[in-house]
Amino acid sequence: MTLPSQPPTAGRTPAVELRNLTVSYRQHPALHHLSGSFASGSLTAVIGPNGAGKSTLLKTMAGLLPSRGALQIHMPGRRLAYLPQLSELDRSFPMNVHDCVLLGAWGQTGAFGGATPALRARTHAALHTVGLQGFENRPVGTLSSGQMQRLLFARLLVQDAQLILLDEPFNAVDSKTTAALLELVLQWQREGRTVVAVLHDDDQVRRYFPQTLLLARECIAWGPTAEVLTERNWQRARAMAEAWDETAAVCDRNGRLNGQDFDTLLAQRLSSNAQA
Repeated sequence: MTLPSQPPTAGRTPAVELRNLTVSYRQHPALHHLSGSFASGSLTAVIGPNGAGKSTLLKTMAGLLPSRGALQIHMPGRRLAYLPQLSELDRSFPMNVHDCVLLGAWGQTGAFGGATPALRARTHAALHTVGLQGFENRPVGTLSSGQMQRLLFARLLVQDAQLILLDEPFNAVDSKTTAALLELVLQWQREGRTVVAVLHDDDQVRRYFPQTLLLARECIAWGPTAEVLTERNWQRARAMAEAWDETAAVCDRNGRLNGQDFDTLLAQRLSSNAQA
């Protein structure tokens, strides 16, 4: 697999637009004043230190968290699919693999609609694509982490969404599964779908994701991956993370944090690190 070709995002129709997006937990910002856009058909990695707001961003885009500012999704019917982290899923629910994947068609069938032969055929095709043929009647609670992630990707295939949000899709899975699922992600991008993925592997991001958003509760850098993944940008992100104060007052709208502008805060952090 190689980095997919992708035209510059400038001038392309945005699939998602963010304007001063702020998300808070108990009145403290987990993500604040984020502005930018994900171009239609783009493939973007979201990276940053732990607690940087990466998962918060995806949950907000999926409509699971309230926010302030503007979040606009520009696609017919808001056809969106969201893959949460494996650790957030309850795998004890008594459901077999086939029925779990079939849930991807919920948006088409509704609560009382039946599964048509065409939908069942799509479900079987999706299971075959991810290498889970023959697992249809297995309880989901008996699957390994890699098998469970394959199942969830099969459900995404059934959903057939134009905007796909993936939260740590390759975490805690083996290299063979990662390679297979990465190929699916690249195929979605080739089909013109918009994919946004939270990732932690910088080498993986450099190799496969043309666009990157580096977060530290606010945007540190957003654009072509080669320009975002620099030591300077990572230094800024880490300094910001080390300076987070969970007891601080709600941030203001003038680019200040804990009463200081970012450059002053960064200079103080770098100075203290050098003296340590």
